Amino acid sequence: MLLESLKDLFNQSAFVNITWQQGILIIVSLVLLYLGIVKKFEPLLLVPIAFGMLATNLPGSNVFNPELWENMKNINYGDVLRNGGLLDILYIGIKVGLFPPLIFMGIGAMTDFGPLIANPKSFILGASAQFGIFSAYFLATKLGFTAAESGAIGIIGGADGPTAIYTASILAPHLLGAIAVAAYSYMALVPVIQPPFMKMLTTKKERAIVMEQLRPVSKTEKIIFPILVTIVVAFLIPSAAVLVASLMVGNLLKESGVTDRLSKTLQNEFINIITICLGLAVGATATASNFLKAETLKILGLGVLAFIFGTITGILFAKLMNVFSKKKINPLIGSAGVSAVPMAARISQKVAQSENPNIFLLMHAMGPNVAGVIGSAIAAGVLISLLG
Repeated sequence: MLLESLKDLFNQSAFVNITWQQGILIIVSLVLLYLGIVKKFEPLLLVPIAFGMLATNLPGSNVFNPELWENMKNINYGDVLRNGGLLDILYIGIKVGLFPPLIFMGIGAMTDFGPLIANPKSFILGASAQFGIFSAYFLATKLGFTAAESGAIGIIGGADGPTAIYTASILAPHLLGAIAVAAYSYMALVPVIQPPFMKMLTTKKERAIVMEQLRPVSKTEKIIFPILVTIVVAFLIPSAAVLVASLMVGNLLKESGVTDRLSKTLQNEFINIITICLGLAVGATATASNFLKAETLKILGLGVLAFIFGTITGILFAKLMNVFSKKKINPLIGSAGVSAVPMAARISQKVAQSENPNIFLLMHAMGPNVAGVIGSAIAAGVLISLLG
């Protein structure tokens, strides 16, 4: 009797039921955990994403049940709540488009739009760096992806994780796991991807350009800015309004000076809770059926190309602006337009200081950097409007 019980227990264990595909994804999840914990590559989201991937691929865990999400256009949420696991329930927050806008509220509360307001030209650099999104879109269509899938893949080039997740959840939810992993992995690799192209496309003299100190920005300007941007975007591109409005309301709560409690909550407890839920749910979608495909390698390749193209166009537009501008711009700030706040701006500062130790480029680079956040949200709205 004891032997039979032990045999039944063993037959129900992961040792018997694990597939080679699950084994590969467990190894991938452990690699991502290593990169997040040891190498500190975007750990706040890479660690929960990796752990969600690990949990969903452990045989018999039932924390995520892909079969409940097979018919993405007609989901029975009651069935998900009754029969789903923990990560199925959390995934509802992604599927209905809840978590990414909430993340944007927290980002808005932590963002200073002062450098962008002080130098409105930064909008041009932030917009130009979004070229990577549309270049990846067109390349994806040539590789056999549908228009909607190509739009979801292209948004990786915006270097904005919540925007990529939001867009993919609407346009191509079956690709969400691969797109999210690619987006956050390449955001973490910005210090590796960008500098070679920054140095290749600029001269030593250009990298050493010292820019004038930005003018002070008044409190009134900082209060009017998020309200004005929300109105303009909502009128021009309604499909981008939810992300932009979420970003701007978070910023308004910070800048108004009368809602400190709400602002501090958004910057700390609120965004931390949503980040945990979002990361775990995204990782859960990286199942063998969704992740281990040739398409995943294509997505990873297109993602890095999108980053590279965005970096290149940002720098080239900055150089072009110098042709027509009396006050010279250090073209390195153009690369910060890919978003990835604030890492891309720090890379601009680091590369510039390698040529001129006395240069202080960070605040100038933050202008295109935060413009890139707005730009990627608008680009996502355009793609969703045209392809959704």
